[in-house]
Amino acid sequence: MVTPLLDKGWVKFPVDRSLDAWLSEAHSVAVERVKDPEQQREWLQCEGTWFVGVDTLPNDASGTVGQAGPLCGKAYQVARDLYGDLPLHAGQVSVMYPGYPKPRDGEAESAFRYRLKREAAHVDGLLAIGPERQRMLKEPHAYILGLPLTGCDASASPLVVWEGSHHIMRAAFEAHLSKCPVETWRDVDLTQIYQAARKEVFETCPRIELPAKPGEATLLHRHVLHGVAAWKEGACAPPEGRMIVYFRPEFRGGAEEWVSAP
Repeated sequence: MVTPLLDKGWVKFPVDRSLDAWLSEAHSVAVERVKDPEQQREWLQCEGTWFVGVDTLPNDASGTVGQAGPLCGKAYQVARDLYGDLPLHAGQVSVMYPGYPKPRDGEAESAFRYRLKREAAHVDGLLAIGPERQRMLKEPHAYILGLPLTGCDASASPLVVWEGSHHIMRAAFEAHLSKCPVETWRDVDLTQIYQAARKEVFETCPRIELPAKPGEATLLHRHVLHGVAAWKEGACAPPEGRMIVYFRPEFRGGAEEWVSAP
């Protein structure tokens, strides 16, 4: 599974029954967290069609949540074998609802057009900083592991990736950052580099939808361009929506490892 991840930028794992107990507990905990008024005030966006859910799952560094043991499964083991046993952050509980996308609070018209046309395609860890919203590498994630918590139709806002885009994005970031002192990399403005690389990706890389059901897992390369498709009319999902928990642990070696690791 390592070779497809490094070649294509993504790999989808079949149902793994060793995850059953963990998923059951994580689902119960996540559903209650998503209902929490404070969590909703912070994370319910796009006119109620997207619960962003950063740091919503109250797991510890091993992935233990509620009465379940540490996170396990083939996909997580592949990620650990490749990038090391990194401590896990509180999981992101990303929930999509019928009607997505709608404009996000404070979202410029151009940004919403991008959400509609390009499914808000992005590389994780590049945050929009300051009034100019300069893209900077503030969160050097090692990988992105997605674990679905609800079963939905394939057209219920699936994850979307641009296959092979990680090669283009990495080359662009490496070429630009190599001109700067390593200690400044987290503060380098990558906006123009990022936008030019995305344009090349859209012109050359196939767009792949990756719907998944509980027990399956999706592992993404940290540089792969990805987004979320619109909720198709008539798509079915349980009342709690299309819910996926994502883990994106950061490299101990920071920005330098983010660029140089496989």
